[in-house]
Parts: sequence; structure tokens; C-alpha cells
Amino acid sequence: MTSSLTVALAALGGVVLAGVVAHGAWQARKAGPRRAAVALPRSEPHEPTLETVPGTSSESPAAGLEPPRVAKRAVARLDALIDAIAPLALEAPVSGEMVLMHLPPTRRAGSKPFIIEGLNAENGEWEAAAPGQRYSEFQAGVQLANRTGALNEIEYSEFVQKVETFAEAIGARADVPDMLDVVARARELDAFAGEHDAQLAVHLQARSAAWSVGYIQQHAARHGFVPGVVPGRLVLPSTEEGAPPVLTLTFDSQAALADDPHRAAVRDVTLSFDVPQTDPKAEPFVAWQASAQALSLGMDAGIVDDNARALSPEGFAAIGKELEQLYRTLESRDLAAGSAAARRLFS
Repeated sequence: MTSSLTVALAALGGVVLAGVVAHGAWQARKAGPRRAAVALPRSEPHEPTLETVPGTSSESPAAGLEPPRVAKRAVARLDALIDAIAPLALEAPVSGEMVLMHLPPTRRAGSKPFIIEGLNAENGEWEAAAPGQRYSEFQAGVQLANRTGALNEIEYSEFVQKVETFAEAIGARADVPDMLDVVARARELDAFAGEHDAQLAVHLQARSAAWSVGYIQQHAARHGFVPGVVPGRLVLPSTEEGAPPVLTLTFDSQAALADDPHRAAVRDVTLSFDVPQTDPKAEPFVAWQASAQALSLGMDAGIVDDNARALSPEGFAAIGKELEQLYRTLESRDLAAGSAAARRLFS
């Protein structure tokens, strides 16, 4: 996969939306930027993480709306579709305490994550090792590809070394797949992912006066956006615990970090969503289009692409058709957008 992680999607009249758009430029105006109706204090990030639950904060900005129901996110599990898996056979069950003592200190081989699972001798479920349990066998798997590229020979060798060290420590016998086969699979999966990775983005550009950071935050909050963990980033959270946000709204981080962010002038914000990371059931495309139109009206902004060309409702409709085809292609490969496998692969 290339570092850009994008696939261009065609739009009506030759309008093309690129993926991952650069942060918008900002400039000061003599008259000063538009400010929020009520000055907003600096706030701590509210972007959901694995440790936070979206939609349950008392500071939820979606006025008049009840907090969304939160679905629990599934724990990452090995998947033969995107992992190279090595079985680890045991002569007799071992305790979870023993296993935890000998797990590798890190679960990465180069830029690729790997997972070690044990077969619980009591309930027959594959799971991460836990105290008080006994395990009759193990399996270890390394991810074949992600947005940094395909698993290479050096990364696979590192994985094998860590697995064999772990296996020896717990008295297991590792059966690792052939390196050439694994690397070939990795390259093929990476090629597919690189051709079907997409992040849709549009710019909202100020038509007249520039905006202050507070002004942007106030208008975004009316449509459910909360502060992200990165300066200059607002997110529309998912109702799935720990899942990626449905939409992101970004602007110049230096404006967000200014001594007086209410005077820092911003003229361009970017509204985007990550296609393979987001479950279509969350209707990200509908939310993306509706948010772009609502924010453009409220903030007196034009909706444009990377080349500052206006995007019409017909253009959005054309993108929607391309998006449906992309969804079908991903699903046909058992990598449906928003699935655990897709989120791991396109990360």
C-alpha cells in the first residue's frame, strides 16, 4: 500500500475527490475572524478511544438528542484471511499464569501486529491468555498487510523468532508457514487493499470573513461533533464502543494551538470519512453529505474539492454510486467496510 492510502472516486462533471486532504490554509484578516456567539473555553479531547465510551459524556454537544446506544466492540481475533497463522501444539495443558510470564514483550513484528491466542481447555474458546485458565493449544498470527505495506521477509523472520522463543518457553512445538508463501500472500492482499482504499473528503471554504476556532467548534457541535485527540480535529463519534469516528472535521492545527484561538483566522476546513474503516450501517456517506451542506449554510462556506472546484448535489450523487460499487467489491472479498478484518487491514 502507498503511504497516501487513497483511491480517487469520480464525481459528476469531472470533479474528483482525492483521499486524505491536506490541512486547509489559514490567514488573518484585518476585520478579524468570525467568533462564536458565546466564547468557548479550551476543552479536553472527547474523541472516543478504547478507554472511553462515545455518546455518554454529560458534555455531549448534540442539543436535544439522547446519548446514542453504544454497541460493544469485538476484541481482535486471528483471521486466516489477513493473518499468517502458526499453530503451537502442547503435550499437556498449561496455565494462563505461565503463559503470561512468557508472552513476547511487544506484539509487533516491524510495522505489523501479531496476536497469540490460546484454546481454553474448559470452554473450548480461543482467547487471549488469562489468569486462572488452562490452555490445551495455542496459535500465533501476524498480519499480512496494513497501510504501511505488505509483510516483508524481515518482519516475518522477526515474527517467527518471537513465536519460537515463546513456544520453547511454554513447551510447545511451533509449525510456522513457509516464508515465500506468506510473503506472496501478503503482497497480493496489499495490492488488493491499495486499489480499494478510500477516504472521501471535501473542503469547506469561507466565502467572506474568516472563522475563529471557537466559531468552527460551535457550528460543528450543533451537528454532533466533539473535540478530537489531535489539535484542529473534531469528530462525529460512532455508536460502537472504541470504533473509529463516522466523520472527521479538520483544520490548521496551529490555529487550534494559538495563544488566542478565538482570534486565529481559519478559512478552510476539511470534512472526511474513512471508507473501509466505517460501517455502512452508520450511513457515513449520508452524514458526510448532510454535514457538508449544513455546515456550509451555517458558516457561509463553499463546498469544494482539492482543486477548489464546487461540488454540486449531482456530484455527491455520482460519488455515492461509486461508493456503492466499492462497498460491493470489499464485501465480495470478505472485507466488508467496518468489519473487524477491514479495520485491521486498512489501519
